[in-house]
Amino acid sequence: MRKLSKKSRITAAVAGVALVAVGGGAAYAYWTTTGSGSGQATNSAGGGTVTLHATFAGGLAPGNSVPVSYTADNSTTSSTVVGTLSASVTTSVADCLPTWFDVTAVTTNSPVAAGSTGTSVGSGVLKFNDSTTANQDACKSAIVTVTVGSL
Repeated sequence: MRKLSKKSRITAAVAGVALVAVGGGAAYAYWTTTGSGSGQATNSAGGGTVTLHATFAGGLAPGNSVPVSYTADNSTTSSTVVGTLSASVTTSVADCLPTWFDVTAVTTNSPVAAGSTGTSVGSGVLKFNDSTTANQDACKSAIVTVTVGSL
């Protein structure tokens, strides 16, 4: 093997320093590179649907009223909020008129946790109005149903 001259050693050292400088510059440029981008995904339908229930005592007679409690079941994986409730009355006997009943539903944006059942979301009153002009005996055997919805 041949010995390098002083000039060859200096040239090799300068070339090595130049390679390190060029390599360091490339690394520096890599770390300071800028860019932009975006992404998107569709949210699941969770948190939008709950099952509402109305519960009240039986034995309602003309002129009387009973308290109604409203609850919600949320089988989704997201919590949600039940807003304003609306309620209506139907009966199982044609001659027992739903117009003889009044029902209220009071609520204020009630949170319902994911996977929960029986969460209280409001209350109200079911009243059986006493008619002075019609026989209301048909309601004795009727099933009165309160249907509740959320706006």
